[in-house]
Amino acid sequence: MRIGRIIALALAITMVASAAFAGPVYDRIMQEKKIRIGIMTDSIPGAFFDEKGEWTGFDYDISTELAKRMGVELERVKVNNKTRIAFIQQNRIDVSVANMTHTRERDKSIDFSITYFFDGQKVLAKKGAFASLEDMKDKKIATMQGTTSEINIKNALKALGVANPDANVISFQKESECFQALEMGRVAGWTTDATILLGYAAKKPGEFELVGDFLSDEPYGMGLPQDDSALRDAVNFALQDMWLDGTYMAIYNKWYGPETPYAMPMTDQIEIWP
Repeated sequence: MRIGRIIALALAITMVASAAFAGPVYDRIMQEKKIRIGIMTDSIPGAFFDEKGEWTGFDYDISTELAKRMGVELERVKVNNKTRIAFIQQNRIDVSVANMTHTRERDKSIDFSITYFFDGQKVLAKKGAFASLEDMKDKKIATMQGTTSEINIKNALKALGVANPDANVISFQKESECFQALEMGRVAGWTTDATILLGYAAKKPGEFELVGDFLSDEPYGMGLPQDDSALRDAVNFALQDMWLDGTYMAIYNKWYGPETPYAMPMTDQIEIWP
């Protein structure tokens, strides 16, 4: 009888220990065999609807591969710059794969994977109109509301001597709205991550160009729930394995390779652990 109690106690301790290492979101994902991933809808070529109305893009493909490697079904959820963090906090999605720069401020609200994409902020303008940001410091510049790009452009303008950068920066909810404002001449430039700008510029070949130097580095991480190390490890291991077996670069070259409209050379590599 005593032996039976000892065995039962040992099993209970093992179960508690396992639960301690597995987070509630990870547990549910593996039990239901389904993961909910938040993806953008108008971020070319990250995640967007093409001319056939089909959801596609780099983040779309990476998300598909992530679910495959975790052995679960993928449920895609539409997110934008306003909802990509809130939906994680509200348990409406499990992972956010949505052009999100990993910052210390955002890390207070959610957790992040290792960097899975390397970008930098630039400015898009009509071709031949400007040579640098300094040439545009008295002009209106569009950006996305609630993003690091919004903060960076205001700081850059302030460094150039602009007394009230808020008056020069017009913030929009959607990338498509920024591009439309640039096309219509409501703004002289649009600033965000370079790959996003290249994606929209490719819609109008020869009409737009990137101006000046990079304003910042933008390391993208996948947004994750706080305090769920099991899910974070599963995502990180999947990303590392994608890099090691060549799948990551195959997806990258599909969207950003030299033969694409969005060509952008790889400048770094995914962090690999032994």
